[in-house]
Amino acid sequence: MISKSLKNTIIVRLLVPIFCFLLIETALSYFVTLHYVDKTYDRWLLNSAHSLEQEIKITDQGISVELSANALEVFSWDDLDKTYFKIVAEKQGELAGDPALPRLEFAELDGSKPVFFNTLIYDEPVRVVSVRVKNQTIAEKVTIYVAETLHKRQAMMIDILLADLIPQLLLTVLVSLYLFKNIKIILLPFHKLADQIAQRSPHDLSPMADVHVFTEVRTLTDTINQLLSRLASAIATQQRFIANAAHQLRTPLAGLKLQAEVAQREKNLDTMQSSLRQMQNSADRVSHLITQLLILASSEPIEGSQRLKRLDLHSLVRDVCMEWVPKALEKQLDLSFDGSNQPVWIKGDAVLLKELLSNLIDNAISYGRVNGNIVVSLIYDEHHLCLLVEDDGEGIPEVEQDRIFERFYRIQGSPGDGCGLGLAIVKEIADLHQAKIQISNRLDGKGTVIKVTFKNKIINS
Repeated sequence: MISKSLKNTIIVRLLVPIFCFLLIETALSYFVTLHYVDKTYDRWLLNSAHSLEQEIKITDQGISVELSANALEVFSWDDLDKTYFKIVAEKQGELAGDPALPRLEFAELDGSKPVFFNTLIYDEPVRVVSVRVKNQTIAEKVTIYVAETLHKRQAMMIDILLADLIPQLLLTVLVSLYLFKNIKIILLPFHKLADQIAQRSPHDLSPMADVHVFTEVRTLTDTINQLLSRLASAIATQQRFIANAAHQLRTPLAGLKLQAEVAQREKNLDTMQSSLRQMQNSADRVSHLITQLLILASSEPIEGSQRLKRLDLHSLVRDVCMEWVPKALEKQLDLSFDGSNQPVWIKGDAVLLKELLSNLIDNAISYGRVNGNIVVSLIYDEHHLCLLVEDDGEGIPEVEQDRIFERFYRIQGSPGDGCGLGLAIVKEIADLHQAKIQISNRLDGKGTVIKVTFKNKIINS
């Protein structure tokens, strides 16, 4: 894709209207100037024609024109243009003047006003005025034609156009130079911002300075700073996660190594069995921890990476409960599911929602009492949906309820060999689905109730 230059775009969008206006104004000036130049010199032509009326005489022989050589020279004199004339009577024909000068038919003439027109004489353009002689002593119609070449008109029109056009051209040039210079200054903050980003270390995620910049540029720097803040927060979270994971992995791996060394020193196979069982337990703990870490990493929300799909939550919860029934029976616990037989359609990630419920059931089994009960419920209306996991174990102290969702956190003195990631995974998955998770003890004080509320409306089947 071809990238566009902001500088060139601004210049083009500013200068093109200016040049268009200049062209339109020049065209209008041309026609207006032509009109007034013609009007000025047409008046001179008309006066010349009227001056010839005085030279028309009536004699016994008819109509005659008495024009001396001096008078003719004065009439025709001009340093730029040539002047032609012709006097024509309706019956006698041409009385005087240049025969090459075209004339109009008497039927075409309107005697009440002069007629102006353009024509050619000796292949040269001329402007002609035709005037009917208004003399009652003359019995027939007499018309005077006076023509003049267009040199003075053209010279005057060029002078006027240049006087109008040159200042506008100079103004356009000055405006263009001003734009070229100042647009570069205006775009300078963007170049400084680019240089500031290019010179930064990949580890420097501190906010960018936005002093002495335009409001529009500050909007860009604010957006970049918000991105840097989110990126710094995500990297800090990952670093804490890696540090905690490394710490948690170190303990079972150290135990595994120690038991392997003990097993190597044993000569008797019977006494070696104890070390091998410890090695197996450590390996199981490492495997479980790695599995939990991978699930936790995949459940962390990354913009654009999670695509929730339509699924039946009722069917999903029922299937997960059935999968955990054997382990519950193994621990002498009764696991039941309380929900209607109607499908409950929502948008979610089936794999992660199964992991959420599995962790809740696993916790309930691990910390439940012998011969106890675990109840999984699905309660919903047309706006909200609640998933509840309830057990009748020892419960969780209120002072610990806010911390149990932290990664690698375990309540002191808790039984089992958990790694403290189960409820952290539940929290991450709930956040990904924009669900709210709440934990409380039962009213009788024996047991724990974990409630996951999905805020999104249920999708009709």
